[in-house]
Amino acid sequence: MQNDPEPARAEFDAVLAAADYPVWVVTTAACGIRAGCLVGFGTQVSIDPPRFVVGLSENNHTFRVAADAEFLAVHLLTEDDGPTARLFATETGDTTDKFARCEWTEGPHGLPILSAAPYWFTGRILARYDFGDHVGVVLEPTAGHAAESASPALRTRAVADLPPGHEA
Repeated sequence: MQNDPEPARAEFDAVLAAADYPVWVVTTAACGIRAGCLVGFGTQVSIDPPRFVVGLSENNHTFRVAADAEFLAVHLLTEDDGPTARLFATETGDTTDKFARCEWTEGPHGLPILSAAPYWFTGRILARYDFGDHVGVVLEPTAGHAAESASPALRTRAVADLPPGHEA
């Protein structure tokens, strides 16, 4: 007898909602184009050597720009960064220059680094894996910045009601 996938999905969704993961903004640049998006799927996947994976939706502008990129920047937002999260979650780079609407500087590897983010790192793209409607991008950290103190990390629950710039 097989398990009914609908109750399993509901329970799975409830477990993840309870986990309330931090959210990230991933930025990149390739072929003279900058891109960035809010990412709900990101985590460390190895201690030694250090590795991090981010999930990029195949439907979004950042995914298409990242296809030609060698590096990504990953920004950990804080509870104070709601406007930045809203910008990178609800707007699409297909029609909006998000970087004209926020403060940023050019960082390592020519990547846009968001001034609002107190924590960030850059990473060399080592591999890409098909995860369904997202592609997992494995990163090797190359540079970074960690604030001495900042507000707690912005969590999924705080951005769950934002309408996405693209469907997943």
